Amino acid sequence: MFDDQDILDIYHEGGKEEYAFNLLVRKYSERLYWHIRQLVLDHEQTNDLLQNTLVKAWKYLPDFRGDSKLFTWLYKIATNETLTYLKRERMRNFLSFSDSDGALERQLAADEFFSGDKLQIALHQEIRKLPPKQRMVFTMRYFDDLKYEEIAEILGGTEGSLKASYHHAYSKIKKNLLDKF
Repeated sequence: MFDDQDILDIYHEGGKEEYAFNLLVRKYSERLYWHIRQLVLDHEQTNDLLQNTLVKAWKYLPDFRGDSKLFTWLYKIATNETLTYLKRERMRNFLSFSDSDGALERQLAADEFFSGDKLQIALHQEIRKLPPKQRMVFTMRYFDDLKYEEIAEILGGTEGSLKASYHHAYSKIKKNLLDKF
């Protein structure tokens, strides 16, 4: 497997941009998919957001300066794409007064890629209730197992504030799940 610097060196050789980008896609698309999937839960929407992420990465790869790891740069693009989608969805759901918990449960039950039980559905319902930043921090730390330093590079902010966000999210989820079960 090529490391990030190898991919960037191949990209900058000239004439091998598509090959280098294909290496990048092979290396990171699965991790990006699951990062997005934990936030939006829907397989089709996740694929669309992943596609948008990769299109933006292709468009802006010539401008990548290497100030961060390629991995965190891609995660940042995926996170921004996902946040934009979630804000749009929240407004649409707010305006339609939809039953988001019931809709989420139906969505997960119909999803052939989700095999969770009631507790996992409840966990995802509680995660969706979190404010966007707490949701992102919780998901990146709990599901993606990212270090606070990496999360800080992706989302901005200090490691201390991200630890606090995670702790608040964890506490809310734990309390609400204990009340349900």
